[in-house]
Amino acid sequence: MTRLSSYAAQTLQRQIHEGLFLPGEMLPSQRELAVTLGISRASLREAISTLEALGLVRSQPGKGVLVTAGQPRPAGELPSGPAAHAPQQVFQLRAIVEPAAAALTASRGDGDGLARLQAIQQQMEAALHKLDLVGAAEHDLAFHMEIARLSGNEPLATVIQQFEQPIAHSLRLPFADRGHIWDTADEHRVVLDAILRQDPAAAQAAMFDHLQHAAGRIGLALVLPGFPHASPSLQGVTA
Repeated sequence: MTRLSSYAAQTLQRQIHEGLFLPGEMLPSQRELAVTLGISRASLREAISTLEALGLVRSQPGKGVLVTAGQPRPAGELPSGPAAHAPQQVFQLRAIVEPAAAALTASRGDGDGLARLQAIQQQMEAALHKLDLVGAAEHDLAFHMEIARLSGNEPLATVIQQFEQPIAHSLRLPFADRGHIWDTADEHRVVLDAILRQDPAAAQAAMFDHLQHAAGRIGLALVLPGFPHASPSLQGVTA
């Protein structure tokens, strides 16, 4: 997210939490919101896309944007993300590359980098304590991007960074399940602990489990036929 779209998403999230916009109500028109927030329509659309992924609003073509604020997302309905990448495909990509990045990061023991990773985790947990889902999702993305950078493998990190926006969208989606917003932080802790112990195998497994469970929270079964990590832990994935 750009700085302006992040500001707009944070502002609208706060206004929804404070009751300025109630569940079941429509947000003002995008033109009105853009003027009120002092941002472009493009930045506003990006902010609304973020809030929709987080389950705070739902776009209704021809009508506007409905405030949902934690109401269950209709079964099978997932808002489209950047470049219309299907969440299933993004999670498959992530399951192939991110466990490898976690294993490489664990093998390197970069002290300064690990300190940054711990700080990001703490910031994410602080945001969750405040029910700041926009901030939590931003720190969630920063956690995964930092692991990619710390892997020390430039081509691998580049692949992950090239898909930063679809990855950002995919990791926002599980936060719409308000009963499990802490699951991501808890799973990050397992990944982080394995990295801090410099245990590549454990870091790889923890990252894969995290992605598997995150996909499950939005109703997706993370299936990678023939892929080494796909059996047996991938069998019977449920939401």
